[in-house]
Amino acid sequence: MSFKDYFSEQAAAYASYRPHYPPELFAWLAAISPHQQRVWDCATGSGQAAVALASHFAQVIATDASQAQLRQAQPHSHIHYVCASAEQVPLADTAVDLITVAQAAHWFDWPRFYQEVDRLLVADGVLAIWCYGLFHISPAIDACIQDYYQHTLGAYWPSERQHIDQAYARLPFPYTLLATPPFTMQLEWNLLQVMGYLATWSATRLLIKTTGEDPLPALQSELAIHWGEPTQTRRVQWPLHLKAGHKP
Repeated sequence: MSFKDYFSEQAAAYASYRPHYPPELFAWLAAISPHQQRVWDCATGSGQAAVALASHFAQVIATDASQAQLRQAQPHSHIHYVCASAEQVPLADTAVDLITVAQAAHWFDWPRFYQEVDRLLVADGVLAIWCYGLFHISPAIDACIQDYYQHTLGAYWPSERQHIDQAYARLPFPYTLLATPPFTMQLEWNLLQVMGYLATWSATRLLIKTTGEDPLPALQSELAIHWGEPTQTRRVQWPLHLKAGHKP
């Protein structure tokens, strides 16, 4: 399977507008890991999860197949960024206590990736993958976003997006699943920040590239009716869908 690169072109915007994961998630992952020595953050993107993991582990190996994404990553003394695919990583056997994949496992060649996971994890090491779908603000705003997502962009989403829509329910997982606490990302954003985030969606970029038309101004006008003053901030929430398990 070749690397499907939907994000390098807007790597800087991706780094600016992607929401950050709740600190409680990483504290929980560290608590269930057998040790806190080394973690592999696979498909790290611009390093949002890697930076959070660095507070709990002595070393974070953060890999991504996109060099453009890695150029946007935040430097940290505990993080070593490496350009590598999910299915082949330059690490020794049983080298990591925890493997994390944030919003990316649906792109992988799963048999090859899970073979690499099993090679790299120590005994009782943890694999954790998670995703998030549409955000929630208010019923009226959510309805506008849902219509944009399904109807305006529907034909422009890659087929792998179905796994996000299904909250990873049908995504294969190699180990016995743990019971996981509920985690939610949340931010206080104004209307322009929401629009900046929507501009990073791969389907938005593909629609513009394919048709030459930008759908975002019309959507912004529609959202403004329900938003009020554009500089007013509202709470934006994304529930996380998490799968985690120990290597036997």
